[in-house]
Formats: sequence, structure tokens, C-alpha cells
Amino acid sequence: MSKILTAYFSASGVTADAAKKIADITGGELYEIRPAVPYTQADLNWQDSNSHSSVEMKNKSSRPEISDRNAPVADCDVILLGFPVWWYTAPTIINTFLESYDFSGKRIILFATSGSSGFENALSDLKHSVSDSAAIEEGIVVHGRQDKGVWEKWIGTLKM
Repeated sequence: MSKILTAYFSASGVTADAAKKIADITGGELYEIRPAVPYTQADLNWQDSNSHSSVEMKNKSSRPEISDRNAPVADCDVILLGFPVWWYTAPTIINTFLESYDFSGKRIILFATSGSSGFENALSDLKHSVSDSAAIEEGIVVHGRQDKGVWEKWIGTLKM
């Protein structure tokens, strides 16, 4: 059986809720990806083109600093990587996370939460942030908070 890490970034708590349920189901470790400078509500205002998150997402080379580099990646075979969907992709802090560790030989499976959009560009936007020897896969995007059953069903399809 694989050793599983559920790593996630959450801006509003929805992705954190999902990640906690997933870690509980898998019995794996849970790790929160936190920005070195936490986002404020104003920073997250996607309707303001000058908000912190909007500026980051317009610049695909943006790499917000993370608060630590203590994720137990080396000890795990499978990383379930969660994030909220921002502009049809992962927030650039996810690229920072991926570029901060060696994922060689690891299986990375994405999951995302969203108000209504999908994560059409996430896989292609994240692939270049890991080595070719890491397997990164599109997983699931869910809309809003979901009960544990949704996550159990999805995890059951992953063949870990």
C-alpha cells in the first residue's frame, strides 16, 4: 500500500475541509501549504484587477513564497494535491510548492474546489514545475463543500 500525503492550499476554508476529509479517508498525512504572507480578503478579490491574487494569476512566473518547507514529501509515494480553482487553474503558490521539493518517482494527483468553473489548465500549468520522473495526474474538481461520500467514491477510483 502506498504512503499518502494530502497537501493543500486553501484560501477560504473549502479546500481545507476537503483535504481533511481526504486525509481521514486515506489515513495519510495532512499538510497545509501556507503563504509566507497570508492573503487578506482584499488580496483575494478576483473582481479587482489590482488585488494580490489577480496580479499573481496574470503573471504565470509569479511564485508566492511559502511559509515553510516541511512537507513530508520524501516519505510518501502518492501526493494528493488540493487547491481552489483560480482563473481555471491552480494558484501559483502550488507551483512554488511543486518547485520546492523533489517529486521524482512520486505520483501526484490533483483535486480542486471551485464555485463553478473547472480546472482545465491546471495540469498543463503545473507539469513544468516537477521533474519528468514525477507522474502528475488530473483528479477531480468539485463545486462547493461536499460530504465525505463524494471523496470516498473518488479515492476508491484511484487504485493506490
